[in-house]
Amino acid sequence: MRVIDSRIGVLFACFLVLLTGAIARAAWVQGVQGAGLSADAVSQHSRTETVPGLRGTIVDRTGKNDLAVSEDAVNVFVTPYQVKNTAKTAAKLAPLLHMSQSQVLHAMSSGSSGFAYIAHQVDLPTAAKIARLKLPGVGAEPSERRVYPQGDLASQVIGTVGTDGQGNTGLEGADNSLLAGQNGQMQVIVDGLGKELARHTTTPAAQGQNLKLTIDAAIQAKTEDVLAQTAKTFQPQHATAIVMNPNNGDVLAMANWPSTDPSKPSSLADLENTATGFTYEPGSTFKAFTVAGALEDGKVTPHTSFYLPTQLQYADRTITDAESRGPETRTVAQILAQSSNIGADLIGAKVGATRMAHWIHRFGFGQPTGIDFPGEEQGIVPPLKTWTEPTMGNLPIGQGLSVTPIQMATAYSAIANGGILRPARLVQKAGDTKVPEPAGRRIISSSDARKIRTMLEGVLAPGGTASEVSVPGYQLAGKTGTAQKVIGGKYSNSHFVASFVGFAPAQDPRLLVAVVVDDPSQVSYYGGAVAAPAFGEIAKFALPYMGVPPNGSSG
Repeated sequence: MRVIDSRIGVLFACFLVLLTGAIARAAWVQGVQGAGLSADAVSQHSRTETVPGLRGTIVDRTGKNDLAVSEDAVNVFVTPYQVKNTAKTAAKLAPLLHMSQSQVLHAMSSGSSGFAYIAHQVDLPTAAKIARLKLPGVGAEPSERRVYPQGDLASQVIGTVGTDGQGNTGLEGADNSLLAGQNGQMQVIVDGLGKELARHTTTPAAQGQNLKLTIDAAIQAKTEDVLAQTAKTFQPQHATAIVMNPNNGDVLAMANWPSTDPSKPSSLADLENTATGFTYEPGSTFKAFTVAGALEDGKVTPHTSFYLPTQLQYADRTITDAESRGPETRTVAQILAQSSNIGADLIGAKVGATRMAHWIHRFGFGQPTGIDFPGEEQGIVPPLKTWTEPTMGNLPIGQGLSVTPIQMATAYSAIANGGILRPARLVQKAGDTKVPEPAGRRIISSSDARKIRTMLEGVLAPGGTASEVSVPGYQLAGKTGTAQKVIGGKYSNSHFVASFVGFAPAQDPRLLVAVVVDDPSQVSYYGGAVAAPAFGEIAKFALPYMGVPPNGSSG
Protein backbone atom coordinates (compact mmCIF):
# COMPACT_ATOMS: atom_id res chain seq x y z
CA MET A 1 0.00 0.00 0.00
CA ARG A 2 2.85 2.29 0.90
CA VAL A 3 4.57 1.40 -2.43
CA ILE A 4 1.43 2.44 -4.36
CA ASP A 5 1.14 5.68 -2.44
CA SER A 6 4.80 6.35 -3.14
CA ARG A 7 4.35 5.79 -6.88
CA ILE A 8 1.29 8.04 -6.96
CA GLY A 9 3.27 10.73 -5.19
CA VAL A 10 6.11 10.52 -7.71
CA LEU A 11 3.64 10.62 -10.62
CA PHE A 12 1.87 13.60 -9.08
CA ALA A 13 5.18 15.37 -8.65
CA CYS A 14 6.05 14.78 -12.31
CA PHE A 15 2.69 16.17 -13.42
CA LEU A 16 3.20 19.13 -11.10
CA VAL A 17 6.63 19.86 -12.61
CA LEU A 18 5.25 19.60 -16.14
CA LEU A 19 2.29 21.79 -15.29
CA THR A 20 4.56 24.37 -13.68
CA GLY A 21 6.82 24.31 -16.77
CA ALA A 22 3.84 24.75 -19.07
CA ILE A 23 2.51 27.65 -17.03
CA ALA A 24 5.95 29.24 -16.96
CA ARG A 25 6.35 28.75 -20.72
CA ALA A 26 2.93 30.24 -21.36
CA ALA A 27 3.74 33.17 -19.15
CA TRP A 28 7.08 33.68 -20.97
CA VAL A 29 5.47 33.49 -24.38
CA GLN A 30 2.60 35.78 -23.47
CA GLY A 31 4.45 38.22 -21.29
CA VAL A 32 7.89 38.39 -22.90
CA GLN A 33 7.55 37.20 -26.50
CA GLY A 34 3.92 38.09 -26.97
CA ALA A 35 4.50 41.49 -28.57
CA GLY A 36 7.00 40.13 -31.06
CA LEU A 37 4.90 37.13 -32.01
CA SER A 38 1.85 39.34 -32.36
CA ALA A 39 3.80 41.64 -34.65
CA ASP A 40 4.92 38.66 -36.71
CA ALA A 41 1.35 37.51 -37.06
CA VAL A 42 0.19 40.94 -38.12
CA SER A 43 3.06 41.34 -40.58
CA GLN A 44 2.06 38.10 -42.27
CA HIS A 45 -1.45 39.44 -42.80
CA SER A 46 -0.84 43.16 -43.41
CA ARG A 47 1.46 45.56 -45.20
CA THR A 48 2.04 49.28 -44.96
CA GLU A 49 1.70 51.40 -48.10
CA THR A 50 2.76 54.98 -48.63
CA VAL A 51 -0.05 57.35 -49.57
CA PRO A 52 1.56 60.17 -51.58
CA GLY A 53 0.68 63.74 -50.76
CA LEU A 54 -0.13 65.39 -54.07
CA ARG A 55 2.23 68.12 -55.28
CA GLY A 56 0.94 71.65 -55.45
CA THR A 57 -0.29 73.11 -58.73
CA ILE A 58 1.72 75.55 -60.85
CA VAL A 59 -0.46 78.22 -62.48
CA ASP A 60 0.18 81.21 -64.75
CA ARG A 61 -0.13 84.85 -63.66
CA THR A 62 -3.88 84.93 -64.29
CA GLY A 63 -4.48 81.97 -62.01
CA LYS A 64 -6.80 80.54 -64.66
CA ASN A 65 -4.32 78.38 -66.57
CA ASP A 66 -2.85 75.33 -64.85
CA LEU A 67 0.66 74.60 -66.08
CA ALA A 68 1.46 71.57 -63.91
CA VAL A 69 -1.00 69.52 -61.84
CA SER A 70 -0.72 66.30 -59.84
CA GLU A 71 -3.41 63.67 -59.87
CA ASP A 72 -3.97 60.32 -58.17
CA ALA A 73 -2.38 57.36 -59.89
CA VAL A 74 -1.15 53.88 -59.00
CA ASN A 75 2.01 51.83 -59.21
CA VAL A 76 1.22 48.41 -60.68
CA PHE A 77 3.04 45.54 -58.99
CA VAL A 78 3.04 41.77 -59.09
CA THR A 79 3.52 39.02 -56.51
CA PRO A 80 5.32 36.55 -58.78
CA TYR A 81 4.63 33.33 -56.84
CA GLN A 82 0.88 34.04 -57.06
CA VAL A 83 0.88 34.45 -60.85
CA LYS A 84 -0.63 31.35 -62.45
CA ASN A 85 0.44 31.99 -66.04
CA THR A 86 3.32 34.45 -66.44
CA ALA A 87 3.23 34.73 -70.22
CA LYS A 88 -0.55 35.19 -70.39
CA THR A 89 -0.46 37.79 -67.59
CA ALA A 90 2.27 39.75 -69.38
CA ALA A 91 0.35 39.59 -72.66
CA LYS A 92 -2.75 41.12 -71.04
CA LEU A 93 -0.85 43.86 -69.18
CA ALA A 94 1.43 44.96 -72.02
CA PRO A 95 -1.08 46.83 -74.25
CA LEU A 96 -2.73 48.56 -71.30
CA LEU A 97 0.62 49.81 -69.96
CA HIS A 98 1.97 50.69 -73.41
CA MET A 99 4.81 48.23 -72.91
CA SER A 100 6.00 45.25 -74.88
CA GLN A 101 5.35 41.79 -73.53
CA SER A 102 9.08 41.26 -73.05
CA GLN A 103 9.32 44.49 -71.01
CA VAL A 104 6.53 43.30 -68.70
CA LEU A 105 8.18 39.91 -68.31
CA HIS A 106 11.49 41.55 -67.49
CA ALA A 107 9.83 43.77 -64.88
CA MET A 108 8.08 40.76 -63.34
CA SER A 109 11.41 39.02 -62.85
CA SER A 110 13.36 42.07 -61.69
CA GLY A 111 12.12 42.00 -58.08
CA SER A 112 11.93 39.30 -55.45
CA SER A 113 9.66 36.26 -55.59
CA GLY A 114 7.25 38.16 -53.37
CA PHE A 115 7.14 41.58 -55.01
CA ALA A 116 8.09 43.38 -58.25
CA TYR A 117 6.99 46.68 -59.81
CA ILE A 118 5.63 46.54 -63.34
CA ALA A 119 4.84 50.23 -63.97
CA HIS A 120 4.84 53.48 -62.03
CA GLN A 121 2.39 56.40 -62.12
CA VAL A 122 -0.32 54.62 -64.07
CA ASP A 123 -3.46 56.75 -64.56
CA LEU A 124 -6.63 55.69 -62.78
CA PRO A 125 -8.68 54.74 -65.90
CA THR A 126 -5.92 52.33 -66.94
CA ALA A 127 -5.67 51.02 -63.38
CA ALA A 128 -9.42 50.33 -63.44
CA LYS A 129 -9.07 48.32 -66.68
CA ILE A 130 -6.30 46.24 -65.11
CA ALA A 131 -8.37 45.63 -61.98
CA ARG A 132 -11.29 44.36 -64.08
CA LEU A 133 -9.02 41.66 -65.53
CA LYS A 134 -8.68 40.13 -62.03
CA LEU A 135 -5.24 38.78 -62.80
CA PRO A 136 -3.89 36.61 -59.96
CA GLY A 137 -0.86 38.18 -58.30
CA VAL A 138 -1.30 41.62 -59.90
CA GLY A 139 -2.01 44.54 -57.60
CA ALA A 140 -1.75 48.31 -57.33
CA GLU A 141 -0.60 50.78 -54.68
CA PRO A 142 -1.43 54.51 -54.43
CA SER A 143 0.84 56.93 -56.29
CA GLU A 144 0.63 60.28 -58.08
CA ARG A 145 1.49 61.55 -61.52
CA ARG A 146 2.37 65.00 -62.83
CA VAL A 147 0.31 66.16 -65.79
CA TYR A 148 0.65 69.28 -67.91
CA PRO A 149 -2.68 70.69 -69.10
CA GLN A 150 -0.95 73.10 -71.51
CA GLY A 151 1.26 70.39 -73.04
CA ASP A 152 4.90 71.36 -73.39
CA LEU A 153 4.25 75.07 -72.73
CA ALA A 154 7.20 76.58 -70.82
CA SER A 155 8.48 73.05 -70.25
CA GLN A 156 12.12 73.95 -69.51
CA VAL A 157 11.03 76.66 -67.08
CA ILE A 158 8.52 74.49 -65.22
CA GLY A 159 10.93 71.54 -65.11
CA THR A 160 10.43 67.87 -64.37
CA VAL A 161 9.36 65.56 -61.54
CA GLY A 162 10.88 62.12 -60.96
CA THR A 163 9.03 58.85 -60.39
CA ASP A 164 9.58 59.43 -56.67
CA GLY A 165 7.38 62.54 -56.87
CA GLN A 166 10.27 64.92 -56.19
CA GLY A 167 11.14 67.88 -58.43
CA ASN A 168 14.31 67.40 -60.46
CA THR A 169 14.79 70.43 -62.72
CA GLY A 170 13.45 73.92 -63.32
CA LEU A 171 11.00 75.47 -60.88
CA GLU A 172 9.80 71.98 -59.93
CA GLY A 173 13.26 71.36 -58.48
CA ALA A 174 13.96 74.85 -57.15
CA ASP A 175 10.64 75.05 -55.27
CA ASN A 176 10.32 71.37 -54.42
CA SER A 177 10.10 71.98 -50.66
CA LEU A 178 7.03 74.17 -51.25
CA LEU A 179 5.36 72.09 -53.95
CA ALA A 180 5.98 68.65 -52.47
CA GLY A 181 3.18 67.11 -50.45
CA GLN A 182 3.63 65.18 -47.21
CA ASN A 183 3.16 61.44 -47.60
CA GLY A 184 0.79 59.48 -45.41
CA GLN A 185 0.55 55.77 -44.60
CA MET A 186 -2.10 53.11 -45.03
CA GLN A 187 -2.29 49.62 -43.53
CA VAL A 188 -3.53 46.95 -45.93
CA ILE A 189 -4.96 43.74 -44.41
CA VAL A 190 -4.57 40.54 -46.47
CA ASP A 191 -5.46 36.89 -45.96
CA GLY A 192 -3.04 33.97 -45.98
CA LEU A 193 -3.04 33.92 -49.79
CA GLY A 194 -2.22 37.62 -50.03
CA LYS A 195 -5.75 38.65 -51.05
CA GLU A 196 -6.62 42.13 -49.87
CA LEU A 197 -9.32 42.30 -47.22
CA ALA A 198 -9.33 45.87 -45.92
CA ARG A 199 -7.48 49.21 -45.89
CA HIS A 200 -7.01 51.60 -42.97
CA THR A 201 -5.41 55.05 -43.12
CA THR A 202 -2.92 55.36 -40.28
CA THR A 203 -1.39 58.74 -41.23
CA PRO A 204 -3.25 61.07 -43.62
CA ALA A 205 -1.38 62.62 -46.55
CA ALA A 206 -1.08 66.41 -46.96
CA GLN A 207 -1.08 68.26 -50.28
CA GLY A 208 1.77 70.58 -51.30
CA GLN A 209 1.37 74.33 -51.78
CA ASN A 210 0.72 76.03 -55.11
CA LEU A 211 3.03 78.22 -57.18
CA LYS A 212 1.73 81.20 -59.17
CA LEU A 213 4.09 82.40 -61.89
CA THR A 214 4.52 85.76 -63.59
CA ILE A 215 4.27 83.98 -66.95
CA ASP A 216 1.16 84.66 -69.03
CA ALA A 217 0.09 81.48 -70.80
CA ALA A 218 -1.21 83.35 -73.88
CA ILE A 219 1.98 85.38 -74.37
CA GLN A 220 4.07 82.27 -73.68
CA ALA A 221 2.17 80.29 -76.31
CA LYS A 222 2.57 83.04 -78.91
CA THR A 223 6.27 83.41 -78.15
CA GLU A 224 6.85 79.68 -78.53
CA ASP A 225 4.92 79.68 -81.81
CA VAL A 226 7.05 82.56 -83.15
CA LEU A 227 10.25 80.77 -82.14
CA ALA A 228 9.06 77.61 -83.87
CA GLN A 229 8.39 79.55 -87.08
CA THR A 230 11.80 81.21 -86.83
CA ALA A 231 13.43 77.81 -86.36
CA LYS A 232 11.53 76.38 -89.32
CA THR A 233 12.93 79.14 -91.55
CA PHE A 234 16.50 79.38 -90.27
CA GLN A 235 17.19 75.91 -88.82
CA PRO A 236 19.26 77.04 -85.81
CA GLN A 237 20.77 74.82 -83.14
CA HIS A 238 18.42 76.39 -80.63
CA ALA A 239 16.65 79.66 -79.88
CA THR A 240 15.23 81.49 -76.90
CA ALA A 241 13.03 84.49 -76.24
CA ILE A 242 12.27 86.41 -73.05
CA VAL A 243 9.27 88.71 -72.75
CA MET A 244 9.28 91.06 -69.75
CA ASN A 245 7.59 94.00 -68.16
CA PRO A 246 10.69 96.24 -67.90
CA ASN A 247 9.15 98.32 -65.13
CA ASN A 248 8.91 95.59 -62.49
CA GLY A 249 10.95 92.67 -63.85
CA ASP A 250 8.00 90.31 -64.35
CA VAL A 251 8.77 87.64 -66.95
CA LEU A 252 5.67 87.28 -69.12
CA ALA A 253 7.19 84.55 -71.29
CA MET A 254 10.40 82.55 -71.29
CA ALA A 255 10.48 80.31 -74.32
CA ASN A 256 12.97 77.81 -75.70
CA TRP A 257 13.20 76.01 -79.00
CA PRO A 258 13.18 73.09 -79.31
CA SER A 259 10.69 72.45 -76.53
CA THR A 260 10.42 69.13 -74.72
CA ASP A 261 7.69 66.97 -73.21
CA PRO A 262 8.16 67.53 -69.45
CA SER A 263 6.57 64.17 -68.66
CA LYS A 264 9.01 62.33 -70.94
CA PRO A 265 12.12 64.44 -71.57
CA SER A 266 14.24 62.86 -74.27
CA SER A 267 17.62 64.07 -72.98
CA LEU A 268 19.28 66.29 -70.39
CA ALA A 269 20.14 68.82 -73.10
CA ASP A 270 16.45 69.26 -73.89
CA LEU A 271 15.83 70.27 -70.27
CA GLU A 272 18.19 73.26 -70.35
CA ASN A 273 16.60 76.66 -70.05
CA THR A 274 18.77 78.54 -72.55
CA ALA A 275 17.31 81.85 -71.42
CA THR A 276 19.36 81.57 -68.23
CA GLY A 277 21.96 78.96 -69.17
CA PHE A 278 23.23 79.86 -72.65
CA THR A 279 26.36 82.01 -72.78
CA TYR A 280 27.35 83.79 -75.98
CA GLU A 281 29.16 86.86 -77.24
CA PRO A 282 26.43 89.50 -77.67
CA GLY A 283 27.89 91.41 -80.60
CA SER A 284 26.24 94.70 -81.54
CA THR A 285 23.43 94.51 -78.96
CA PHE A 286 26.17 95.42 -76.48
CA LYS A 287 26.87 98.76 -78.17
CA ALA A 288 24.01 100.39 -76.28
CA PHE A 289 25.96 99.93 -73.05
CA THR A 290 29.13 101.41 -74.58
CA VAL A 291 27.11 104.48 -75.54
CA ALA A 292 25.43 104.57 -72.12
CA GLY A 293 28.80 104.69 -70.37
CA ALA A 294 30.02 107.47 -72.65
CA LEU A 295 26.85 109.51 -72.03
CA GLU A 296 27.06 109.03 -68.25
CA ASP A 297 30.74 110.03 -68.18
CA GLY A 298 30.00 113.14 -70.24
CA LYS A 299 32.22 112.04 -73.10
CA VAL A 300 29.56 112.29 -75.82
CA THR A 301 26.04 113.41 -76.60
CA PRO A 302 23.74 111.82 -79.17
CA HIS A 303 24.85 114.52 -81.61
CA THR A 304 28.62 114.16 -81.12
CA SER A 305 30.24 113.49 -84.50
CA PHE A 306 33.02 111.00 -85.22
CA TYR A 307 35.14 110.66 -88.33
CA LEU A 308 34.99 106.96 -89.24
CA PRO A 309 37.88 105.51 -91.24
CA THR A 310 37.37 102.26 -93.11
CA GLN A 311 39.23 100.24 -90.48
CA LEU A 312 40.92 100.40 -87.08
CA GLN A 313 44.00 98.43 -86.07
CA TYR A 314 44.49 97.06 -82.54
CA ALA A 315 47.80 95.14 -82.59
CA ASP A 316 46.99 92.13 -84.79
CA ARG A 317 43.22 92.79 -84.64
CA THR A 318 41.63 94.68 -87.54
CA ILE A 319 38.16 96.17 -86.97
CA THR A 320 35.87 96.96 -89.90
CA ASP A 321 32.17 97.61 -90.32
CA ALA A 322 29.84 94.89 -91.58
CA GLU A 323 28.95 96.96 -94.67
CA SER A 324 31.60 98.21 -97.06
CA ARG A 325 31.84 102.01 -97.14
CA GLY A 326 34.29 104.81 -97.59
CA PRO A 327 35.50 107.15 -94.83
CA GLU A 328 32.65 109.24 -93.44
CA THR A 329 31.40 111.17 -90.44
CA ARG A 330 28.51 109.95 -88.27
CA THR A 331 26.90 111.08 -85.05
CA VAL A 332 26.63 108.83 -81.99
CA ALA A 333 22.95 108.33 -82.78
CA GLN A 334 23.78 107.24 -86.34
CA ILE A 335 26.58 104.98 -85.12
CA LEU A 336 24.12 103.15 -82.88
CA ALA A 337 21.29 103.02 -85.43
CA GLN A 338 23.54 101.73 -88.21
CA SER A 339 25.61 99.57 -85.84
CA SER A 340 29.07 100.79 -86.81
CA ASN A 341 31.84 98.74 -85.20
CA ILE A 342 34.40 101.44 -85.85
CA GLY A 343 32.15 104.11 -84.40
CA ALA A 344 31.49 102.03 -81.25
CA ASP A 345 35.23 101.48 -80.77
CA LEU A 346 35.92 105.19 -81.09
CA ILE A 347 33.25 105.90 -78.49
CA GLY A 348 34.76 103.19 -76.28
CA ALA A 349 38.19 104.82 -76.61
CA LYS A 350 36.74 108.02 -75.15
CA VAL A 351 35.36 106.03 -72.20
CA GLY A 352 38.71 104.31 -71.58
CA ALA A 353 39.51 100.85 -70.24
CA THR A 354 38.96 101.53 -66.53
CA ARG A 355 35.58 103.17 -66.97
CA MET A 356 34.58 100.63 -69.63
CA ALA A 357 35.15 97.86 -67.08
CA HIS A 358 33.13 99.87 -64.57
CA TRP A 359 30.12 100.17 -66.89
CA ILE A 360 30.22 96.53 -67.92
CA HIS A 361 29.87 95.48 -64.30
CA ARG A 362 27.46 98.31 -63.55
CA PHE A 363 24.98 96.84 -66.03
CA GLY A 364 25.26 93.47 -64.29
CA PHE A 365 27.50 91.49 -66.63
CA GLY A 366 29.89 88.91 -65.22
CA GLN A 367 27.51 88.00 -62.38
CA PRO A 368 24.13 86.26 -62.02
CA THR A 369 21.12 88.55 -62.35
CA GLY A 370 19.43 86.94 -59.34
CA ILE A 371 16.37 85.66 -61.19
CA ASP A 372 14.47 83.09 -59.14
CA PHE A 373 15.52 80.15 -61.31
CA PRO A 374 18.15 77.49 -60.50
CA GLY A 375 21.50 77.12 -62.22
CA GLU A 376 21.74 80.60 -63.73
CA GLU A 377 25.01 81.17 -65.60
CA GLN A 378 26.92 84.39 -64.99
CA GLY A 379 28.75 84.84 -68.30
CA ILE A 380 32.42 85.75 -68.59
CA VAL A 381 33.98 89.21 -68.32
CA PRO A 382 37.78 89.35 -68.49
CA PRO A 383 39.37 91.02 -65.44
CA LEU A 384 40.65 94.52 -66.16
CA LYS A 385 44.23 93.53 -65.29
CA THR A 386 44.23 91.05 -68.19
CA TRP A 387 43.12 93.55 -70.84
CA THR A 388 45.44 94.09 -73.79
CA GLU A 389 45.31 96.49 -76.72
CA PRO A 390 42.90 94.33 -78.75
CA THR A 391 40.56 94.13 -75.74
CA MET A 392 39.41 97.71 -76.33
CA GLY A 393 38.80 96.81 -79.95
CA ASN A 394 36.59 93.91 -78.90
CA LEU A 395 34.57 94.86 -75.83
CA PRO A 396 32.86 98.05 -77.09
CA ILE A 397 31.38 96.03 -79.98
CA GLY A 398 30.33 93.07 -77.82
CA GLN A 399 33.18 90.68 -78.46
CA GLY A 400 35.65 89.23 -75.98
CA LEU A 401 33.03 88.68 -73.27
CA SER A 402 30.07 86.37 -72.88
CA VAL A 403 26.58 87.08 -71.57
CA THR A 404 23.29 85.26 -71.10
CA PRO A 405 19.92 86.17 -72.64
CA ILE A 406 18.49 87.04 -69.21
CA GLN A 407 21.43 89.39 -68.53
CA MET A 408 20.74 91.22 -71.78
CA ALA A 409 17.02 91.43 -71.04
CA THR A 410 17.52 92.85 -67.54
CA ALA A 411 20.24 95.29 -68.68
CA TYR A 412 18.04 96.62 -71.49
CA SER A 413 15.16 96.87 -69.01
CA ALA A 414 17.26 99.43 -67.12
CA ILE A 415 17.40 101.55 -70.28
CA ALA A 416 13.69 101.03 -70.92
CA ASN A 417 12.47 101.87 -67.40
CA GLY A 418 14.55 104.99 -66.85
CA GLY A 419 17.79 103.67 -65.38
CA ILE A 420 16.88 101.06 -62.71
CA LEU A 421 18.54 97.64 -62.84
CA ARG A 422 16.58 94.90 -61.08
CA PRO A 423 16.44 91.10 -61.26
CA ALA A 424 13.72 89.48 -63.31
CA ARG A 425 10.96 87.62 -61.46
CA LEU A 426 9.31 84.32 -62.40
CA VAL A 427 7.29 83.57 -59.24
CA GLN A 428 4.46 85.88 -58.24
CA LYS A 429 3.07 83.91 -55.32
CA ALA A 430 4.47 80.96 -53.36
CA GLY A 431 1.73 79.22 -51.41
CA ASP A 432 -0.15 81.99 -49.61
CA THR A 433 2.83 84.36 -49.67
CA LYS A 434 3.11 87.06 -52.32
CA VAL A 435 6.63 87.36 -53.70
CA PRO A 436 7.61 91.05 -53.66
CA GLU A 437 8.79 92.75 -56.81
CA PRO A 438 12.61 92.74 -56.84
CA ALA A 439 14.26 95.84 -55.46
CA GLY A 440 16.34 97.72 -58.03
CA ARG A 441 19.20 100.18 -58.02
CA ARG A 442 19.79 103.16 -60.24
CA ILE A 443 22.70 102.63 -62.63
CA ILE A 444 22.20 105.51 -65.10
CA SER A 445 20.22 108.74 -65.02
CA SER A 446 16.68 108.86 -66.32
CA SER A 447 17.81 111.59 -68.73
CA ASP A 448 20.50 109.44 -70.32
CA ALA A 449 18.15 106.44 -70.40
CA ARG A 450 15.69 108.55 -72.38
CA LYS A 451 18.42 109.64 -74.82
CA ILE A 452 19.41 106.01 -75.43
CA ARG A 453 15.79 105.02 -76.01
CA THR A 454 15.47 107.77 -78.59
CA MET A 455 18.65 106.67 -80.35
CA LEU A 456 17.44 103.04 -80.35
CA GLU A 457 14.32 104.12 -82.21
CA GLY A 458 16.64 104.78 -85.13
CA VAL A 459 17.47 101.07 -85.38
CA LEU A 460 13.92 100.43 -86.60
CA ALA A 461 13.67 103.65 -88.64
CA PRO A 462 14.67 103.94 -92.32
CA GLY A 463 18.41 103.31 -92.60
CA GLY A 464 18.52 101.32 -89.36
CA THR A 465 19.55 97.67 -89.12
CA ALA A 466 15.97 96.53 -88.40
CA SER A 467 14.07 99.04 -90.55
CA GLU A 468 11.72 96.40 -91.99
CA VAL A 469 10.23 95.56 -88.58
CA SER A 470 7.18 97.51 -87.45
CA VAL A 471 4.03 97.21 -85.38
CA PRO A 472 1.36 99.56 -86.70
CA GLY A 473 0.42 102.19 -84.14
CA TYR A 474 3.44 101.66 -81.86
CA GLN A 475 6.85 103.33 -81.77
CA LEU A 476 9.50 100.65 -81.34
CA ALA A 477 13.09 100.77 -80.13
CA GLY A 478 15.79 98.13 -79.96
CA LYS A 479 19.14 96.85 -81.14
CA THR A 480 20.26 94.10 -83.50
CA GLY A 481 23.20 91.83 -82.90
CA THR A 482 25.15 89.50 -85.18
CA ALA A 483 28.05 87.87 -83.36
CA GLN A 484 30.64 85.49 -84.74
CA LYS A 485 30.92 82.30 -82.72
CA VAL A 486 34.31 81.19 -81.45
CA ILE A 487 35.19 77.81 -82.98
CA GLY A 488 38.49 76.22 -82.05
CA GLY A 489 39.71 79.41 -80.42
CA LYS A 490 39.06 81.56 -83.51
CA TYR A 491 36.14 83.67 -84.71
CA SER A 492 34.18 81.73 -87.31
CA ASN A 493 33.07 83.22 -90.60
CA SER A 494 30.23 80.73 -90.95
CA HIS A 495 28.75 80.32 -87.46
CA PHE A 496 26.89 83.17 -85.77
CA VAL A 497 24.49 84.12 -83.00
CA ALA A 498 21.71 86.42 -84.22
CA SER A 499 19.91 88.48 -81.60
CA PHE A 500 17.61 91.41 -81.00
CA VAL A 501 16.51 93.21 -77.84
CA GLY A 502 13.67 95.70 -78.15
CA PHE A 503 10.89 97.43 -76.26
CA ALA A 504 7.67 99.34 -76.87
CA PRO A 505 6.27 101.92 -76.76
CA ALA A 506 9.70 103.48 -77.18
CA GLN A 507 9.32 106.38 -74.73
CA ASP A 508 6.98 104.67 -72.26
CA PRO A 509 7.98 101.00 -72.46
CA ARG A 510 5.50 98.43 -71.20
CA LEU A 511 6.96 95.44 -73.02
CA LEU A 512 10.53 94.22 -73.59
CA VAL A 513 11.52 91.26 -75.75
CA ALA A 514 14.93 89.62 -76.13
CA VAL A 515 15.39 87.06 -78.92
CA VAL A 516 18.56 84.99 -79.32
CA VAL A 517 19.00 82.51 -82.18
CA ASP A 518 22.05 80.26 -82.05
CA ASP A 519 23.72 79.35 -85.33
CA PRO A 520 21.01 80.08 -87.91
CA SER A 521 21.45 78.63 -91.37
CA GLN A 522 23.01 80.47 -94.28
CA VAL A 523 19.59 81.65 -95.48
CA SER A 524 20.55 84.62 -93.31
CA TYR A 525 22.40 85.04 -90.06
CA TYR A 526 21.99 88.75 -89.35
CA GLY A 527 20.12 89.80 -86.24
CA GLY A 528 18.03 92.24 -88.26
CA ALA A 529 16.77 89.47 -90.55
CA VAL A 530 16.56 86.55 -88.10
CA ALA A 531 15.75 87.82 -84.60
CA ALA A 532 14.21 91.28 -85.15
CA PRO A 533 11.16 89.97 -87.08
CA ALA A 534 10.48 87.55 -84.21
CA PHE A 535 10.46 90.53 -81.84
CA GLY A 536 7.98 92.27 -84.15
CA GLU A 537 5.60 89.31 -84.25
CA ILE A 538 5.65 88.88 -80.46
CA ALA A 539 5.11 92.61 -79.88
CA LYS A 540 2.31 92.71 -82.46
CA PHE A 541 0.39 90.18 -80.37
CA ALA A 542 1.41 91.17 -76.85
CA LEU A 543 0.90 94.94 -76.95
CA PRO A 544 -2.84 94.88 -77.78
CA TYR A 545 -3.32 91.79 -75.61
CA MET A 546 -1.86 93.67 -72.62
CA GLY A 547 -4.08 96.66 -73.32
CA VAL A 548 -1.20 98.97 -74.21
CA PRO A 549 -2.73 101.87 -76.18
CA PRO A 550 -1.25 102.75 -79.60
CA ASN A 551 0.97 105.81 -79.62
CA GLY A 552 1.69 106.57 -83.24
CA SER A 553 3.48 104.98 -86.16
CA SER A 554 6.54 102.85 -85.58
CA GLY A 555 8.20 104.06 -88.76
